[in-house]
Amino acid sequence: MRLTTGKKVAVAASALITTAGIVGASVVASDAAPSAADGGTTTHGRLIPLNNSGVTGDAHVVVDGRRLAVDLDARHLLKGMPHAEHIHFGAQARQECPSVRDDDNADHRLSTAEGQPAYGPVKVSLTTKGDTSPKSTLAVQRYPLAKKGQIHYNRDGIEVSKRVARAIRHGKAVLVIHGIDYNGNGKYDFGAGRSELDPSLPAEATDPVTCGVLQVVEPAAPTTSPESPTPSLPLKH
Repeated sequence: MRLTTGKKVAVAASALITTAGIVGASVVASDAAPSAADGGTTTHGRLIPLNNSGVTGDAHVVVDGRRLAVDLDARHLLKGMPHAEHIHFGAQARQECPSVRDDDNADHRLSTAEGQPAYGPVKVSLTTKGDTSPKSTLAVQRYPLAKKGQIHYNRDGIEVSKRVARAIRHGKAVLVIHGIDYNGNGKYDFGAGRSELDPSLPAEATDPVTCGVLQVVEPAAPTTSPESPTPSLPLKH
């Protein structure tokens, strides 16, 4: 995640802590969305819990040229709060989900920064509308709310760079969702301290909660039915 400055930071912090001004996630679709049927590459990520969150789910990303179609489902998230979600990639990263071994300061939680050696920096911001570049990493009001503790996200026509598209096609990108309630009080607060990314934000708002490597799905081989044997004709005597 990147830092934001000035009024944008203040707005983001306020929106994370009090969600009164946040509307529910909307589905945004564009015309002529890419799909595997159009010759694109399909990837799938099984979302596994981070920070003992219990959050699981599945993500499907189809890349066709420089355009993405994303379909994501996650459950057991903090109810009624926004959850930033991104596609990460770094050429020098391990291109995998982080583990407890990445807890550099041994405080028994993984921060976003501690996870970056595993999954790399943000390359795509999975917002519900508008910009999807790393500039929107902390665009709180444009990330989905976890109504009933679930997110069902679908967005087509996301433009990315050739480098990012290539990384996804080669199975080197990682999808990460952020936002965890460590102390179980139903909101993001500063009980776990401030985010190392932006001290105006709670660490709970930016720590990763689930992660999945986007692995390439090989197309199924066409099935053919065996030819029926030619019936033999009775011999004539």
